Amino acid sequence: SRAGSASDGCAANRNNAMKTTLMTAGRLQNERRHAYFRERDPVRPFIFRNSDNSKSDNSVSDTANPDPMILLEDVHLKLAGPAGDVNILRGIDLVVGPGETVSVVGPSGSGKTTMMMVIAGLEQPTSGRVVIAGNELGMLDEDGLALFRRRTVGIVFQNFHLIPTMTALENVSIPFELAGDSDAFERAADGLKAVGLDHRLGHYPGQMSGGEQQRVALARAFAAAPRLLLADEPTGNLDRGTGDMVINLMFSLAEQAGTTLILITHEPRLGAKCAREIRIGDGRVVDS
Repeated sequence: SRAGSASDGCAANRNNAMKTTLMTAGRLQNERRHAYFRERDPVRPFIFRNSDNSKSDNSVSDTANPDPMILLEDVHLKLAGPAGDVNILRGIDLVVGPGETVSVVGPSGSGKTTMMMVIAGLEQPTSGRVVIAGNELGMLDEDGLALFRRRTVGIVFQNFHLIPTMTALENVSIPFELAGDSDAFERAADGLKAVGLDHRLGHYPGQMSGGEQQRVALARAFAAAPRLLLADEPTGNLDRGTGDMVINLMFSLAEQAGTTLILITHEPRLGAKCAREIRIGDGRVVDS
């Protein structure tokens, strides 16, 4: 179908960006993975801090400027399909302030995940304006977008997206490795301790439960103290009890770090934890 082909195109773009990031991280990690376990310092209390204190030319700190964390103005996304163009986003207008917690709800295929990918800089809109944390995304090239994501955005997916051949410690250390942090493994260990997994440092994803894998994903997402966390159905593959635990942990970490949280969910009881709800329908914001 036309919509299916367009969705495949979106997925291909996201997968290519992820593959590039993961290949780079894999090369960097090989230099340190064994040294950490040979000489390990005591784990310090986990403190959220940026891997890179410098800011991009287009960025503005939240405290210095009251501008919104997210500003979308008349955002359209149109993808070519075998039977013609498919309009996925049809003029999205959205403003989210710093520190807000916002749930995004709507039927499958309404454009929720695509909007999230546009906010993350993983999808380029056909037209419209996207400003995230003071960064005008339309003005950034691929390298600039990668730097923006590393400094500003954390993402949690329904399917975890952990690298199966890397341990929990190595998965969480990816953002630090990419930032050239010399104590990447130590900081990753701090992050895993914060989500209650300091006893799982050397375990691979296949050796952990779904809830544990999502907690690893949370530790990775919060690794560099993101100003914005995007969570796409983070409990979709978990049972209710485990899902509640993960959600409570996510909100606790976001509150501790002062992070703006965007939660895509089909579960009203989870959406109710957010201070605000946005409803998406047919590629538009129909209620905010």
